[in-house]
Amino acid sequence: MRDLVSILIPSYNAERWIGGTIASALAQTWGSKEIIVVDDGSTDGTLAIARGFSDRGVQVLTQANRGAAAARNTALRAARGAYIQFLDADDLLHPRKIEAQMLGAEDGMRARVLLTCRWGRFFARPGHARFAPDALWQDLSPVDWIVTKFTDNRFMFPASWLVSKRLADDAGPWNEDLSLDDDGEYMCRLVAASERVRFVPDAECYYRIGNSGSLSSQRSDRAVRSGFLSMRLCIERLRSLEDGERTRRACVRLLQDNLPHFYPDKADLVDACRRLARELGGDLTPPDERFHFRLFRGIFGWRRAKQFRAALNDVKLRVRRWMDDAGRFDARAN
Repeated sequence: MRDLVSILIPSYNAERWIGGTIASALAQTWGSKEIIVVDDGSTDGTLAIARGFSDRGVQVLTQANRGAAAARNTALRAARGAYIQFLDADDLLHPRKIEAQMLGAEDGMRARVLLTCRWGRFFARPGHARFAPDALWQDLSPVDWIVTKFTDNRFMFPASWLVSKRLADDAGPWNEDLSLDDDGEYMCRLVAASERVRFVPDAECYYRIGNSGSLSSQRSDRAVRSGFLSMRLCIERLRSLEDGERTRRACVRLLQDNLPHFYPDKADLVDACRRLARELGGDLTPPDERFHFRLFRGIFGWRRAKQFRAALNDVKLRVRRWMDDAGRFDARAN
């Protein structure tokens, strides 16, 4: 008997994307599936579009706006599947994504193997997705996976995972105190709870970039502090598995790579990063700066220089998304 797979889609003001995302879930060649959409208090047409798929078996739940982690937890409580497929409202699955990962998978009620897959970034057209293999695209032990993530500054976004019910129960719910990098913290818990991570090269999915309303684009004080808390919790998770020279070195590297998010305006977080690095036997250096940033900072100061850089990056992403939507840009060439 085929294991039921629950495809869980948290959504908030995603009317531009939600239809395509649900369609990619419905198109899965793995027949034993359920699709649960949780609308997190959207104020646009997201809920109406999602409900338009109800006659095709899509279950739509609603709640007051509480954040993506809370929406995923609501979906998890409703899920009946032996495996869980997370899918953000602006991302897409290849039709054979779940089937490829389920081939050879163990009973989801007992399995402690975390399944991952290849994924590509795209703006508007998944056919233009850019795949960039890295050191996480292989079978790894839990400790090796997290050490590699920290050392190489890599990640795998939620749609690339396929999570057994056993692992989801062992890892616990999503942390609703986090507004930014809640997926990174949850992923570390999943990996830590697993016996191994198995990479499935025949499965793939697509991560939309250039969406200015996405969680990853947040820069509020709450979001920055959430990013710090997530990083600290991930460090604690790795050290709970192995607390030696290589894991401490990887943790210091993670702190160094994330220092620019806090430096220098969040002085308390900068100090916290430095204290933690020293506890781990390392030290942090000020972030490297490109020439044009140093020039702009010298004229306008750190805060405005960072705001200008963020605004410039947003403009670049918007232009590239427009070009891709118009068929004038191929992400594979970049």
